[in-house]
Amino acid sequence: MTIKCVLFDLDGTFADTAADLHYALNRVLVQVGREEISFEKVRPAVSHGSRAMLKVAFDIEPEDPGYIELQQQFLHTYADNIAEFTKPFDGMESLIDELEARGIYWGIVTNKPAWLTDALMQQLGLSQRASAIVSGDTTSHAKPHPEPILYACQKTGIDPAQALYVGDAIRDIEAGRNAGTKTLVALFGYLDKNDNPLAWQADGQIKHPLEILDWL
Repeated sequence: MTIKCVLFDLDGTFADTAADLHYALNRVLVQVGREEISFEKVRPAVSHGSRAMLKVAFDIEPEDPGYIELQQQFLHTYADNIAEFTKPFDGMESLIDELEARGIYWGIVTNKPAWLTDALMQQLGLSQRASAIVSGDTTSHAKPHPEPILYACQKTGIDPAQALYVGDAIRDIEAGRNAGTKTLVALFGYLDKNDNPLAWQADGQIKHPLEILDWL
């Protein structure tokens, strides 16, 4: 079936956000009297959200005392510096230009909270071009539940079977498969050395955004 809509995970798939998140983590580390952490340690955790990044930097879990306060400190520090270094991955802007030229819808489905997703997409100047922007708190469930992807398909008026979802984490591929879309693994994203994308049962893998055009 012809693909009529391409949906992207945000962090590690559509946009290279790791540098700004790393900066925010280090600012908080310094503020609480700890040493900064290397970019190499943070990058693989970015696609797994603030919980994973705080675990790497502070070895703290949501049930631990002070977690909520630390998380809010981190997120607000990040919000204040959300697009200092962040930009779409190389080739992504050319890709969406071509998708639009072909009459193919595109959008974002992320677990990032809406107040951060919306601010970032606005800073990138892409809010008005996306056919759907679905955040982690837009629907009742977040990925790997299929609801966010199904909601994005509904907003664009596309049958999930005519949609392609691209992500860099196993939850992305599970969400797409559960929603009935085709799926691609973005190997240029924030994969950990222990990740095994071949076992995720995606429909394909790409090493560069423009390879999506070849796949289509």
